[in-house]
Amino acid sequence: MAQPSIQLSEETRSARAVTRALKAYPLRLAGLAATAVVLVASLVIWGPEMGFPTTVSRSESRTSSGGTITLEKSVREVTSGGIDDAVDWMTQEGSWLFDGLSTAVAIVLVRIEDALKWTPWPAIVVGLCLLSFGVGRWGLLTFTGLALLFVGFMGLWENTIDTIALMVVAVAVSVLIGLPLGVLASRSEIVDRLMRPILDGMQTMPSFVYLLPGILFFGLGKPAGIFATIIYALPPVIRLTNLGIRQVSPETIEAVRSFGASPLQILAKVQIPMALPTIMAGINQTTLMALGMVTIASMVAAGGLGDNVLRALQKNQPGNGMIAGLAIVFLAIIIDRLTQSVSGGRRESLRVG
Repeated sequence: MAQPSIQLSEETRSARAVTRALKAYPLRLAGLAATAVVLVASLVIWGPEMGFPTTVSRSESRTSSGGTITLEKSVREVTSGGIDDAVDWMTQEGSWLFDGLSTAVAIVLVRIEDALKWTPWPAIVVGLCLLSFGVGRWGLLTFTGLALLFVGFMGLWENTIDTIALMVVAVAVSVLIGLPLGVLASRSEIVDRLMRPILDGMQTMPSFVYLLPGILFFGLGKPAGIFATIIYALPPVIRLTNLGIRQVSPETIEAVRSFGASPLQILAKVQIPMALPTIMAGINQTTLMALGMVTIASMVAAGGLGDNVLRALQKNQPGNGMIAGLAIVFLAIIIDRLTQSVSGGRRESLRVG
């Protein structure tokens, strides 16, 4: 008796599909007809190779020779002029804020650089090798040791220290901003919907574009590079914090709530600990994106290994460029393995628990 009902439901679905197609056919035909009408009208009135009407205003001005010259203002010029005026106003009125942020970032950055440069390089190499051994045993230890020795003997140690200091500051600020925003997005659908297109734009915009606001508000130097790096590297930690908290089992939350836990206790003692592997994956991605952006930030005099790559490009020195590029790749691999181990270790502890 079940077979006729199955056959009937399949026939019903087919009939509905045909009905939808028949209803959509007149609309498609009307769309094609409207397109043809617009095409013919445009060719008759304006002709082929029609351009957009971008001119806003025209004015005539007399020249010194007694003639006249026509001055045109386009939509882009008017729009860009408004943006320039707004940026100038923000720079002037907010100079106290931008100067304060620049000074604070510079002080922290200099302290980290001085501490790393004061530490003898054998201690740093041995410390990172021991960390690598704890993560990946002999294979990663060997790679870390050889990579760091390569960086040192190629004369790139100080620039590597500068790059690490820039990354530490940029990643720390990104995490301090990104974690609360990710938690807020996970708790509110409105905030999540508002932040989603902003994060999409931040992740799809070319990385070089982020250097522009850094220069405008902070000028050339390391603070501008850190500001651009923060904007570029911020989305992953926000997205994955939001995702990790949302993926916590509703049954677990309901069980904890039944014992009288408050929303803050549920967040701090259940959701964040259980979402920590996903959150750490976001921090890992933020760290790697920060490394990629820090090298590009050399274009605004941020220094570091990116400065070596930029000079090699300017002087057409592929050998020096490749050496600096390898140093960046080795540093990225070491950082990736070490940060992945934290999330992996947390995931194993949750599984055992």
